[in-house]
Amino acid sequence: MNEHVSRPVPVTMKMVADAYQKVRRGGKAAGVDGQSWKEFEKEVEDNLYVIWNRLSSGSYFPQAVREVEIPKKDGGKRKLGIPTLKDRIAQCVVKDYMEKQLDAQFSDASYGYRPMRGSQEAVEQVRQNCFTHNWVIDVDIAKFFDEIDHELLMKAVEWMIEDKWVRMYVRRWLEMKIQRIDGKEQDREGKGTPQGGVISPLLANVFLHVAVDKWLEKNYREVSFVRYADDMVIHCQSREEAEGILQAIEERMQEVKLRLNRDKTTIVYCKDYNRKENVKEVKFGFLGFSYQPRSRQSQHDQSTYLAFTAEISAANAKKIRDEIREMKEWRDTTIEVEQIAWQLNARLRGWINYFGRYSKRMLYYTLRQVDECLIKWIQRKYKIRSVRRALAKVGELKSKMRTEGKAIFYHWGAGYS
Repeated sequence: MNEHVSRPVPVTMKMVADAYQKVRRGGKAAGVDGQSWKEFEKEVEDNLYVIWNRLSSGSYFPQAVREVEIPKKDGGKRKLGIPTLKDRIAQCVVKDYMEKQLDAQFSDASYGYRPMRGSQEAVEQVRQNCFTHNWVIDVDIAKFFDEIDHELLMKAVEWMIEDKWVRMYVRRWLEMKIQRIDGKEQDREGKGTPQGGVISPLLANVFLHVAVDKWLEKNYREVSFVRYADDMVIHCQSREEAEGILQAIEERMQEVKLRLNRDKTTIVYCKDYNRKENVKEVKFGFLGFSYQPRSRQSQHDQSTYLAFTAEISAANAKKIRDEIREMKEWRDTTIEVEQIAWQLNARLRGWINYFGRYSKRMLYYTLRQVDECLIKWIQRKYKIRSVRRALAKVGELKSKMRTEGKAIFYHWGAGYS
């Protein structure tokens, strides 16, 4: 069928092909149909044509999402919903179309899952806000993706976008069944959007833009806030202001059929050399960083002072150490050190580029895990009992790096050695 023939939905083959290229770079997990990318690509043109044909005719209906569980930091489980490959591509088509219509409408305080914005900008904005505001409300919305109300979400979508075909497909994706781990299918019962769906982060932004961002901007113009998806911090000038806004937020959550996790929602004092109130809560976390009072050295006279700033959180430092230590390459003494570095360097570069922007001290101690694992690997490979001799081997590698001007491990050349 010719795609230039008039269709009720303005989706083109190019939109589908572009979406496929984006989704292909993502996760490999199969949906309920069990189709892998290898199988999909045996007949890629036919598969993309079917997606386009159904999307553009209004006859596209998604399959159920496959439920999987992944561990959370607190020891619990987070449930993800894995769509089929075809559904991921179809969702990406609609998401890309919606983004072009919606992104300019979103608040400047919203950073998550938006073009040309990201977590690093959000982390820096929080840091800047802490310099000018004495208090922070660290907001934790309980089970947001599981509890989001479908009818309220559809009202938000309808308020922000006029295209009826977009609304139609959004509703169909909201109503997708869940194939549970035991194989049984389950209805969504009017709430929840699966984490793992391509379109879910954008729908979260739409809902929270209407339910929270616009509400804050209308009723509390004096405060600053930063939101990354459902992670949010609100900056205030006094404890009284923070307490009043927190109470109002809790009431607002009830109005939009959500709730705060009060065990994790806290009011924090941004204590530094100039803020000297005796307050217990002086630390909060945001996007992998811990914001708290830290000793800093003045660039003018080398004296030390207390600053309220960001550093990699203890939980993320531990996660990185564990990931380094658990690499299977450390158990293989038949390979060369360059092969270990090749496996590790992309991750080292990512950690340093993200966490190394602020306070390198904690990240420096974290990445020492590489050297500790390297020493033990050298001892096993060369049957060396002496730690001193193994350390000398590491020293030789670092000298070679300085001589040849090329770091074996990325962090050595980036000043973390």
